Amino acid sequence: MKSFIWKLRKKWQPRKAVVTILGGFLVPVAAVVPSLIFLSEPVAAHGNVTPQSIDTSSIPQLGEDWQDTNPYRELQASERAEIERIGASAYNQNCARCHGLEGISGGIAPDLRFLEPDFDGDEWYVYRVQNGAVRNGAVYMPKMTEHLNQEALWAIRTWLESVAPES
Repeated sequence: MKSFIWKLRKKWQPRKAVVTILGGFLVPVAAVVPSLIFLSEPVAAHGNVTPQSIDTSSIPQLGEDWQDTNPYRELQASERAEIERIGASAYNQNCARCHGLEGISGGIAPDLRFLEPDFDGDEWYVYRVQNGAVRNGAVYMPKMTEHLNQEALWAIRTWLESVAPES
């Protein structure tokens, strides 16, 4: 019996043992992983978000023609309170998943609090909410004007300006 164990110890080669053990583990994994990738459902980067409608009947109506600049920016604070409340609600229901809770981006999409509160910032905002963002056929942001009216979108912009960090 002693000679049998001695022969086994003599033949023991750690490197070969490790390769054999890993090889025995990696072969099944290498066969299974690709099948999991191809059998899984495609996943959207930002999830499947259904835009939520927003009741804007309590704020000034803007009509059908799209405004070039934020029409709510120059209103008094007392008039803006309801607009900002609706804007916060609309943002959290429709934008926060990608642009971050409370307007603070987690890095997936731009932090909208840093848009300039002037014509240039409004111009970029209008372009993006009207056209969305599509790259290589992938929709990164839907055309929000297809889901929200202009009052809701300008209320979001007004709220974003109210939570923007001081520069």
